[in-house]
Amino acid sequence: MNILKEVLKYQVYPAMGCTEPVSVALCAAYAAAQLDGAIKSAHFRLDPGTYKNGCGVRIPNTDGEKGNLLAAAMGLLIAKPELQMEILSGADKELLAMAKKLVAEKKVLLEVAAEKQGFYIEANLESTDGQTAQCVIAGSHTEVVRLVKNGHVLKDTCQQQETNDCHAFKQSLKNATLADLIAWADQADGADLTYIKKGVEMNLKAAEMGQALQKVGFYIKELVRKKLLHMDLITSTKILTACAADARMDGQAVPVMSSGESGNQGVVTILVPWKVGKEMEVPEEKILRSIALSHLLNGYVKVFTGELAPICGCAIAAGVGATAAIVYQQRGGNVAAMTLAINNIISDIGGMLCDGAKSGCALKVVSSADAAIRSAFMGINDYGITEVEGFVGRSAEETIQNLGSISTIGMRAVDPMIVGIMQEKMK
Repeated sequence: MNILKEVLKYQVYPAMGCTEPVSVALCAAYAAAQLDGAIKSAHFRLDPGTYKNGCGVRIPNTDGEKGNLLAAAMGLLIAKPELQMEILSGADKELLAMAKKLVAEKKVLLEVAAEKQGFYIEANLESTDGQTAQCVIAGSHTEVVRLVKNGHVLKDTCQQQETNDCHAFKQSLKNATLADLIAWADQADGADLTYIKKGVEMNLKAAEMGQALQKVGFYIKELVRKKLLHMDLITSTKILTACAADARMDGQAVPVMSSGESGNQGVVTILVPWKVGKEMEVPEEKILRSIALSHLLNGYVKVFTGELAPICGCAIAAGVGATAAIVYQQRGGNVAAMTLAINNIISDIGGMLCDGAKSGCALKVVSSADAAIRSAFMGINDYGITEVEGFVGRSAEETIQNLGSISTIGMRAVDPMIVGIMQEKMK
C-alpha cells in the first residue's frame, strides 16, 4: 500500500465551503437520489463535532446564510452526490429559495447524536409518494457506510465502527514513525507532485479572492500600513493564509484543496510551506515534497486526536505538518530537528480549542502560520522543548500521542459543553 497516495486520495481533495455542512449536504444528496417524489420529511442526526462545525459558518451560494440545516436542504434539492465535496456548486438563487422554504416548513430537521464519538451523519427521508431512503456517512466526510431505499439495504459497511478506521491506511498511519512519513514524502512520484501543485494553485486562488474582504487578512495588512507590523516573511504568510480562510469562512464559491478532509487545514498545510519555501528560494520540487510530508503529518496527528477534535485542527494538526515541512526544506529528513519543531508548536498552541467553523477560524490560521514558522526556525537551529517539560514526549510520535490522549480522553466533555452553549444561544 502506498500510504501517500491513499492520503492524497481520501484526505486531500477539492472542497467548496466548510467541509462539515458540505458533508451534510452530500449525505442528503445520496439519500435524495434514491427517491422519485418530492421531499415530505427529512431528519438528520449529526455527531457533536459535525453539528458544532456547521452552526456558525457561511454556506457557498447562499448570499451569506449559515448552518447545517440549510446545507442539508440544499443537498436534498441538488441530489447529485457525484459532485462530492463540491456539491454546493450546483446551487443557484432559485434552489436557495426552495431550500429555505423546506426549512421554514420544518420539513428538514436535525438533532445531535450525542452518543457518536467519531464523524457521523445520518439522513432519513420520506417522499410525498411514500418512498423512504436512508444514508449514513461515517468515519470520513465522503464515506457512505449505509444506504437504504424503501427498506432494501444497498450498502452496509463499517457502520458500527466507531474508531474511524474504515480505511486501512489510517491504521498504517497510526503505526508509522516520523522517519516513515519522511520516507513516504521522499518517494512521491510525478503524479503525486502534480496533484500537490494543483492544491497550491487552488488555495492561492482562494487567498486572492479573500484579499477583497474586510476581514482578518485585511486587518493584518492594516497593521502593516500603520507600521505596527513589518511586512516580512512571517507577516506575509499570515496575510496569505488568513485571506484564504477568510474567503472560505465567508462562504465564497471558491474550492480549496483540503488536507485531513478540512479546507482550513489544507490552507495551513499547503500555503505555509509553499510561501516559506518560495521566499527562501527552495527548489520547487523540494517544496512540493515538503507539502507531501505536511499532508502526511496532518493525517497522522488526526488519527490520534480524532477527525473532529475538541482542539483546533487547522491550527495544531496542520501546524505540525507545516512546521515539519519547513524543517524538511532546510535540513532534509533530519528527524531530531523536526522533532524539536513539532514539540515547539505543540507546546505553544496545543491547547487551542475548536468552537466550530466560522470567521474566527482565520484568526487561528494566523496563529498557526506564525507558530509553525517560529517553531521550525528553532528546530532548524537545534533548539526545542524536550521531554522534561509538560506533556512533551521523548519523540515527536510520543508528543503527538500524548496530545491525542488529552484530546480524546481528557477533553471528552468539551464538545458537548460547547454544543450546549451553541444550542442555548440559538434559543
